[in-house]
Amino acid sequence: MVQIIAGKKGKGKTKHLLDKANAAVKESKGSIVYLDKSSKHMYELSNKIRLINVNEYPVSTPEGFIGFLCGIISQDHDLETMFLDSFLKLSCLEGEDISEVIATLEKISEKYHMNFVLSVSMDASELPENAKEDVSISL
Repeated sequence: MVQIIAGKKGKGKTKHLLDKANAAVKESKGSIVYLDKSSKHMYELSNKIRLINVNEYPVSTPEGFIGFLCGIISQDHDLETMFLDSFLKLSCLEGEDISEVIATLEKISEKYHMNFVLSVSMDASELPENAKEDVSISL
């Protein structure tokens, strides 16, 4: 399943994402990974959550980003949920159409029985049709 926390920059999406991640770790039977563009939220996350600073890796295209995610998934068969903060930046999709990447995430989620929770810096009404149904929080 793909869930989206949508809202313009500065609306508090990261706070919601951090809260969801910390709540998920309490009920989770598997692993949880949090991807971000820096390590600044390290102390706000439970120590049971693996924080990955994507900017430490050479990810420069949406295809490279999907490959990066698949690499993480292939290394952890107990992976239950991935939280992706600043999704548009991480996936190199700022100002681009995100519908294809969202569809790919949904396929990956189904195939590997895991969830993605994304914070997307767009108003929910601006999202492509296939992403609007995934919005869980709109700020």
